[in-house]
Amino acid sequence: MDNPRGRIRLMKSVHDGAIGVGEDFDEHIYKCLDCRACETACPSGVQFGKLVESARAQVEAVRPRPAPQRALRALFFDLLLPRPRLLAIAARASSLGARLGRPVLRLAATRSGLARRLLATTDLIPRRPLVLDRVPSRVAARGTPRGRVLLFRGCIMRAAFGDVNEATARVLARNGFEVQAPDDQTCCGALHVHAGERDGGKALARANLDRLERHDVDAIVVNAAGCGANLKEYGWLLKDDPRYAERAERFAAKVKDLTEVLAADGLAEAPGELRWRVTYDDACHLLHGQRVREQPRALLAAIPGLEVVPLEEADMCCGSAGIYNVTHDAVARALLDRKVERIARTGASVVVTANPGCAIQIESGLRRARLGVRVLHIAEVLDAAYGGPAAGPAMRKGLGTATRGA
Repeated sequence: MDNPRGRIRLMKSVHDGAIGVGEDFDEHIYKCLDCRACETACPSGVQFGKLVESARAQVEAVRPRPAPQRALRALFFDLLLPRPRLLAIAARASSLGARLGRPVLRLAATRSGLARRLLATTDLIPRRPLVLDRVPSRVAARGTPRGRVLLFRGCIMRAAFGDVNEATARVLARNGFEVQAPDDQTCCGALHVHAGERDGGKALARANLDRLERHDVDAIVVNAAGCGANLKEYGWLLKDDPRYAERAERFAAKVKDLTEVLAADGLAEAPGELRWRVTYDDACHLLHGQRVREQPRALLAAIPGLEVVPLEEADMCCGSAGIYNVTHDAVARALLDRKVERIARTGASVVVTANPGCAIQIESGLRRARLGVRVLHIAEVLDAAYGGPAAGPAMRKGLGTATRGA
């Protein structure tokens, strides 16, 4: 039952009334990564991601979670994700608490399974500074104007990867795009939809439509793969809503990943030299969800001096998969260990990716393996090539190969 055909069979059996939405159905539907690699492989074009996300919504509607789980889900999905400033405070508090509590958890982990789980979860908290973005509401284009875009700032990106949002705005401006970054946008709802919280995801989609569709822009630019895949499916998500269905389709048609926008006509301004050895890891929802593969690689190839080393199994999930690395930590850890082993073989000093969950997951694995490899978003690499502050002074001086003991 743990492959796409088996899960589709389960869904059909529930639909036909042959079985109920019970514990077994719950287990097999949630054990799926929802990485959508099966969609890339499927010759018939079955859109499995939409099926499994709908099935998860059925599970949440029919099988109430225990009270502690419901409280945690409400805290995360209903309170924190729609409020980036509150999420930023929570992220900083979690980071501080993890640093202070890790020694105690290590000691307790020798005797307690719960302590081991908590210790594994704290390992996922990034060591990098968690930065709330300060992107101006409007960033003027430089050079010959090429268009006007709206930067979708997201929730995790805005609350913890604000420096990536700022780098994104700078890179777009360097390439002739006027950037609008309204402050009233909210979470896209991707994590809600992946976790079966479909009503919450729909509510956030409606809020974003009400707030953002009035902006006259050529494209809505996203720098987080999971957000981009979900925003591009707003039409599907709200297809049964007579007030929003057509509006959602129009909105979704404008959504583009950052690399799609930059690669469409090539970089307007030539980047400077970076003498780094890097490898690129495909974020699942960029590759399999949005079919964006060549554009990031073309942009990296356009940077003089950058040595791009192919990554074996770059199209395989790292195990992050939304909140999968928390809910199914053993499977996620096995996938991560495999990914880290492949990265180590490249000898790269930098891993480039395009999704915050992937960055957090891969960074934790590299740190545990004591590999001196840094994880950067592709916007940070381009920004560094333009002389921006995204990657920091040490990175702009150049890095060679990976080292142990970081």
